Amino acid sequence: MKVFGVIGWKNAGKTGLMERLVEEINRRGFSVSTLKHAHHSFDVDQPGKDSFRHRAAGAREVLLSSRLRWALMHENSGSQEPPLPQLLAKIEPVDLVLVEGFKRDSHEKIEAFRAETGNPLIAPDDPTVCAVASDVTLDGLAIPQFDLDDTAAIADFILTRCGLASGKTKTSDQNVPELRNDCFALPAGVDWIPVDDALSMLRSRLSPVTGPVEVSTSEALGRILAADMRAERANPPGANSAVDGYGLAHAALGDGRQTLGLVEGRAAAGAPYQGDVPFGKAVRILTGALLPAGVDTVVMQEDVTVQQNQILLEGRVRAGANARKAGEDVTAGDLVLAKGTRLGPQQLALLTAVGCARAAVHERLRVGILSTGDEIVEPGDAIKTSQTYDANRPMLLGLAKAWGHEAVDLGRVPDKRAALRSRLDDAARDVDVIIASGGASAGDEDHVSALLQEAGALSLWRVAIKPGRPISLGAWENVPFFGLPGNPVAAFVCALIFARPALNVLAGANWQEPQGFLVPAAFEKRKRPGRREYLRARLNDKGQAEVFPSEGSGRISGLSWATGLVELADEGRDIRVGDPVRFLPYGSFGL
Repeated sequence: MKVFGVIGWKNAGKTGLMERLVEEINRRGFSVSTLKHAHHSFDVDQPGKDSFRHRAAGAREVLLSSRLRWALMHENSGSQEPPLPQLLAKIEPVDLVLVEGFKRDSHEKIEAFRAETGNPLIAPDDPTVCAVASDVTLDGLAIPQFDLDDTAAIADFILTRCGLASGKTKTSDQNVPELRNDCFALPAGVDWIPVDDALSMLRSRLSPVTGPVEVSTSEALGRILAADMRAERANPPGANSAVDGYGLAHAALGDGRQTLGLVEGRAAAGAPYQGDVPFGKAVRILTGALLPAGVDTVVMQEDVTVQQNQILLEGRVRAGANARKAGEDVTAGDLVLAKGTRLGPQQLALLTAVGCARAAVHERLRVGILSTGDEIVEPGDAIKTSQTYDANRPMLLGLAKAWGHEAVDLGRVPDKRAALRSRLDDAARDVDVIIASGGASAGDEDHVSALLQEAGALSLWRVAIKPGRPISLGAWENVPFFGLPGNPVAAFVCALIFARPALNVLAGANWQEPQGFLVPAAFEKRKRPGRREYLRARLNDKGQAEVFPSEGSGRISGLSWATGLVELADEGRDIRVGDPVRFLPYGSFGL
């Protein structure tokens, strides 16, 4: 998320420039948010409104929400104004944040200046001001100046300074957009990231990287729709019987016991009755059979008595009983499945029922799994005490397959930078995303980080999570790269929480969050504030969540012992036996 400022004295034209820049940069396909400094006391609410009354009563925060927008108002309560980095951290990730005001902060700025204001320029005294936008020509400036009304030129300058301009604007019809090197960059001043914020940033910054292909519906299991699917025909295509029984016209019935003659023949599924059923007559009809002309109601065979060529009805019959209407499930042309839906057996049944023989789906996401390090060896190889078997690679390959992607084994690379560079170059030509475990922090032998840093495409996110914390995100030759922790338990948890929904989006599917439910705890724990914790857990025969005895991220046995994770929120908490805790079964992660 890039930050660029617009400053100027009162009536210098900065707000008008901000308005035009937001429109221009949005038009070019970039997402823009704004942050404005307000002097003294200000209010965005009106006296007498309910939310104003809430705040006047002493509410620290008031969240307003409607179908059009939501706004959070926070009372500083006499404390100092929050610094710019803290305010930026509250903004959902976008391509660019335009900041109006905040003259003393260190981000780059353009100064708006109108001659009629008579105010002196601050640019010569402020090295962060990199350009001036004025309604007059100014002499002696060592920085670029623009016509205050030349919005396009000013937008070009800002996008170039921020590294967003690439010689072409983004377009919405690109099938496979490229990932920008700075896609995962954090706002200035942001260090530790709460789990929810990290997930929100991933969700907003990722997009599909796989192109569309058309396949037959029968071969589309597990694929992700690349386009909306509409019904080719109605379901059911015609009015039909929901039961085995006798079809008739309801208007022909009277009160009390009824006797109706039977016509010859019957109506069966796939073998409709030929001809009309006369008024006052009934026809034998089986489940799924089309209603013949003259029939609008079906009486269950259990509710009638058959006597030779007639039926006897004992009770009252509701009009339209047991008769399905044409298209009562789906009508022709209806949207049946939206773009981004992963096709399971139930979706294939629906597509087939409405006549969709082929579907546009995304190519399968090719996920490359890489292990690095001299200490990693393959099972069966001779091993030293200082070495360890590579447990992460088969685990991550298995996760990728379980999530419906094409898992590509990139093998193991020793701690040699040239070998790693060669492997990454090869991988970038063969896979859509690279996941590595270990070797992606800041140690002397962490060559993955070093290579990505050289390419200007690495962001190290210190996420407030346990187990886990460091997650490396970047790109190698425009291929997304995810660096997970080296400890197997931490790698597993981070893969479930972060990699799974991210891969889903990269594959063209919708963002997915795990579904959890509250259960009583079978354990006691004092949880410190500041980090979200995930404990390996399973449900006992009383429906309580019991946790693995050790929280060590090297205790791999706990992963198979558990059937899910207990999620403990960011705040501190003392948990006692019987207290409600949130349990996330492995099944909610697609396992």
